[in-house]
Amino acid sequence: MTAILSGPAAPLTCFAKAKQAVSFPDKQYHFLGRGVLFDPSLSSVIPRSSAYGRMTMKRKSNLIPRRPLSPVMEWQDCSSVIEADVPCSVAYECYSNKELIPQWMPFISTVKVLKDKPDVSRWSLKYEVFGRDVELSWLARNMQPIPNQKIHWRSLEGLSNRGAVRFYPSGPSSCRIELTVSYEVPEILSPIASALKPFVEALLLRGLNKFAEFAREYQKKVPQS
Repeated sequence: MTAILSGPAAPLTCFAKAKQAVSFPDKQYHFLGRGVLFDPSLSSVIPRSSAYGRMTMKRKSNLIPRRPLSPVMEWQDCSSVIEADVPCSVAYECYSNKELIPQWMPFISTVKVLKDKPDVSRWSLKYEVFGRDVELSWLARNMQPIPNQKIHWRSLEGLSNRGAVRFYPSGPSSCRIELTVSYEVPEILSPIASALKPFVEALLLRGLNKFAEFAREYQKKVPQS
């Protein structure tokens, strides 16, 4: 029970030893000592802890602003594969030059390697996506590569993404190239997220086909020993 003494015959004057009044946001209590408060509105005596509990509940429900829940952004995984008429070593060497990537990847506008950090590069994307002009940028770090087999990266800031390019030998002068990219769907494109994956995978495939042509021309200019 909360009330240990109640009823209309128990006015405040019955408690001659009342020491002080204690004010809370909703009402005023009279402190009687030993953790006991008198509630004038109910003509009752209650434990002091109950009054504090009421105050805390009111603060939690009415005084503390509720923040809206942040939406969980969607991640998408995209991949494309091609066969290229160049050995793995040539394809790996071409793809290792990050600043050349805009020459074959249609949606990448610039890639700049930081002078003081050659494993970090700044990327910018500019492309029309379903009638919307989209411009994004991010800073990426190349992870430890496996020569002639794998190049992979992850973003440090900006558009959240990560990915890898893998090279598999198909013969002495050909290889299979597999590009995988995972990214957080930008808020501007979230309404069309369901259509975004096939759209991006088509762009990746177009880019890889252009890369295969680029690598063949590169091999002609720089004969391999």
